[in-house]
Amino acid sequence: MNNILVPIGTSPNSKETLQYATDFASNFGAKVFVMDVFSVSSAAGSLANVKEKVAKSSKEQIKEVIDEVNTKNVELKIATYNGDIVDGLNDINNELGIDLIIIAPRSNDIKEELYLGHTTGRIVKQTNIPTLIVPKGTAFKPVKSILTAFGSGILKRNRVLNPLVAIKDKFRAKINLLLVKRPGYSEEDLQVNTALLDISEQLIITEQGTTYLGVLEHFQKQQPNLLCVFRRKRGFFKKLWEKNTVPKSEFFVPIPVLVLSVKK
Repeated sequence: MNNILVPIGTSPNSKETLQYATDFASNFGAKVFVMDVFSVSSAAGSLANVKEKVAKSSKEQIKEVIDEVNTKNVELKIATYNGDIVDGLNDINNELGIDLIIIAPRSNDIKEELYLGHTTGRIVKQTNIPTLIVPKGTAFKPVKSILTAFGSGILKRNRVLNPLVAIKDKFRAKINLLLVKRPGYSEEDLQVNTALLDISEQLIITEQGTTYLGVLEHFQKQQPNLLCVFRRKRGFFKKLWEKNTVPKSEFFVPIPVLVLSVKK
C-alpha cells in the first residue's frame, strides 16, 4: 500500500480524518495525498486569474489542516482539482495509482440522521477505488479483528482483496467471513472464492433479508474493529444505487468500514 488519498472539504472533522489516515499510513510507509475540490466555471474566465486564486486559497486551507496534524514522518502532498470530485478522484487515480481512499461518512452534510452524506455516498457509489470509511471521532488503533460480510462469494479477480490482505498482514489481524443468504440467492452465490477462504479464520453462514441485517445479527458476538464489505451493483450499499445518501436507520456501525470494489 503506497498511495493513500484523503478528500477533505469544509467539514470540521477534516483534521480527525486526516490524522487517522496519517497514523494508518505510517504503518505502511505510504504517502498521503490530501485532496480538495473547487469549481470555477469557464464563465468566470473574464475574471483575471480566478482559477489560480481559488486554487491558492484551497491549498492554503489544506495547509492549515495539515499544520494541525501530527504527520509522524509521513509524506503529505496536496492535490487540488477544479471540477467534480468523482472526476478528480478518477483522474488522480489514473495518474498516481491510489491504493486506498480514507474518508469520513459525512463530509459537508450536517444532517445527523445520515450515515453517508451526499459527497461520501457518491465516492462509494461512483468510483472503483477501495475506500475506508472512518466514523467521526475515531482514533487509529491497529486492526485485530475483521468481519468480512457478503451476500455472494463470487469474486472475478483476486486482486480486489489486496487492501484487505495488506491490512491483515500488517496488523496480524484475524478475518471472519459472514455469508448472508438473502432472498433470491443462487447456489453460485454460496461458492466462496478460495482466495477469500485462504485468508480467513472461519466462515459463518446465516440467512437474512439483507447483508446488513446479517451483520447486525453477528456484530456483538464477533466484536470486530473493522467491517469489510464489497461494492457491487446490487450489493451491500444497495441503496446507493437509488440515491447518494444512506440514513443511519438503514445502515450504521461505529467502526471503520472497508469497501472493496468488484464492479469491474
